[in-house]
Amino acid sequence: MAEKNTDELEKQLKNTRIEDASGFLAENRESMLDPERGFYEYIKKSIQKNGILLQKVFLDADIPERYGYKLISGEKHTKQRDIILRICYAAGMTLEETQHALALYGMPQLYARLSRDAVLMICFNERPGSILDVNEYLKKNKLIPLRTSGVQE
Repeated sequence: MAEKNTDELEKQLKNTRIEDASGFLAENRESMLDPERGFYEYIKKSIQKNGILLQKVFLDADIPERYGYKLISGEKHTKQRDIILRICYAAGMTLEETQHALALYGMPQLYARLSRDAVLMICFNERPGSILDVNEYLKKNKLIPLRTSGVQE
């Protein structure tokens, strides 16, 4: 059976009764994310869908390749949301995909009422260029640029 996207699953769930939950889960096993590996599976699929090499994502995100591979594989975990945002941006992910990736990683999603997050949301929507360009827009608006992996929060 082919993997279903989130919209398809949500439509099916609207008509699923609680007593049919186990049947739903069994029928859609291929479409469900492993809670332990949800982010890692999601990010790999997104990068693959966008036809970008992981090496280029890490280069564009300005993240050391070795560290990036460890993050994507789940071997390492970061508490820095900016690192995940850099990876998502460099991977060509949409704002919606990025929000989902942040949620899967257990990090706060971008919030429109926070100035910095609002500018980042605009950047994800408009794609003004590289991470350096995103940081320039943040600085231009007197906001903190996206931190690199070497900068601790």
